[in-house]
Amino acid sequence: MEGRKTLKKTMKPHWIWAIALGSSIGWGAFVQPTTWMSTAGPAGVIIGFGIGALLMMLIAVSYGYLIRSFPVSGGEFAYAFISLGRTHAFISGWFLTLGYICIVALNATAFALMIKFVFPAIIENLPLYQIAGWDVYGTEIIFVSVLLGIFGFLNIRGAGITGRSQFIFCVVMILGIVLLTLMTGMQPGAGLSNIQSGFPAETTAFAAIISIVAIAPWAYVGFDNVPQAAEEFNFSSKKAFSLIILAILAAALLYSMMIITTAMTQPWQQLVAEQHVWGTGQAIQDTLGTMGLVILVIALTMGIFTGLNGFIMSTSRLLFAMGRAKIIPEVFSRTHPKYDTPYIGIIFAVVVSMIAPWFGREALVWVVDMSSIGVTIAYFYTCFTAWSLFKSKKDSSFQPERHEVSPRKKIVALLGMVASLSFLALLLIPGSPAFLGVESRIALYAWVLLGIVFYLIKRKDLKSMSKEELNYLILGDKEIKVKR
Repeated sequence: MEGRKTLKKTMKPHWIWAIALGSSIGWGAFVQPTTWMSTAGPAGVIIGFGIGALLMMLIAVSYGYLIRSFPVSGGEFAYAFISLGRTHAFISGWFLTLGYICIVALNATAFALMIKFVFPAIIENLPLYQIAGWDVYGTEIIFVSVLLGIFGFLNIRGAGITGRSQFIFCVVMILGIVLLTLMTGMQPGAGLSNIQSGFPAETTAFAAIISIVAIAPWAYVGFDNVPQAAEEFNFSSKKAFSLIILAILAAALLYSMMIITTAMTQPWQQLVAEQHVWGTGQAIQDTLGTMGLVILVIALTMGIFTGLNGFIMSTSRLLFAMGRAKIIPEVFSRTHPKYDTPYIGIIFAVVVSMIAPWFGREALVWVVDMSSIGVTIAYFYTCFTAWSLFKSKKDSSFQPERHEVSPRKKIVALLGMVASLSFLALLLIPGSPAFLGVESRIALYAWVLLGIVFYLIKRKDLKSMSKEELNYLILGDKEIKVKR
């Protein structure tokens, strides 16, 4: 059996926390508040994100256990293989790859959107065409491509640079949000009084809250980047669970602070009705002036950078693990001769993301909405695997090296499965407040069809590999008993 490539153990605990938090926040906390408030109102958004955070914590119990037991690159891809075998591993990896790359692309285009708001004369040059009502400019494409190239280069240079940069970005982002909240609350005419009647008049409080809960997998996606880096921990993998919980709590707090900050600037119903290109940016500029806008732009920039950094890293590690298992071309398992990073996966993620600005931001949003399905499927596989390994008591199937007797954790893993299925139902059942739009469903069908074609092409090679070989390539131990 040929040698198995591994990655260097260079990741520190606070870097991993920053990767989880920074990937969860991204651009949405700074760009989407008025959009979310138009659907659910300030109270609905905050309560919805709070409930979403609790549901993510249920799912995080399964992640913590599996990271501790199987600290390998690939995360959900490896977990699906452990419990359900190679076909399900492919399904999990296929959907997760799409979700990660879409988030990289959307963070990059969010940077161009910010520049467009602050310096429209710079971005609105070289007009090309219009897609779904969105004007596509050549300058915007150049900005996005250069930004992606820079972060691709930094990721290739090493996990140390990735982790250290991520922590710095997170600290600056948090300071910016805290400063904005305090400054806004102190302004004449601004304050918590503007958040009265916290739900939209045209919908029920329940429907408003549920519409936000449904996007929790998208809002908090990022904490699941932790298992992708598990092979590179330079600390005990037992710490992973606490780092994930701390990241989810911090993300929920930061989301809420940005909602409160935006809503305090003026009566939120009036702010939402004005429909600015960037509602939060306009509100902060009107309330705090240029200085406030500068702080917001810095915080947003850090949020975008953390999203780009974290998801480029995670995409490359997922592709590395799948390439190492020969489920996708083995070229993705190559590591850089000098920096020992999975550079082919990094280049692939960057190049594919560079396609995004050519299609306009609105068209990309359709794909990203659909990608929430992929993330939720990965959550389900993780919780199912943990549920199958937790035991209520020792029985004839109990294997000390794989199983843990913990009735409570088994129940929590089951609740995580239920939460994952509930998220899927909210996205896929017609009439649901979060039902995917027509364009997003078409993108989903296309990705599923492409996955089926790709699987059929690789099926013969995949089936020809022994389970011992796959065990070794995916998990690093050919003796681990998993389903074929």
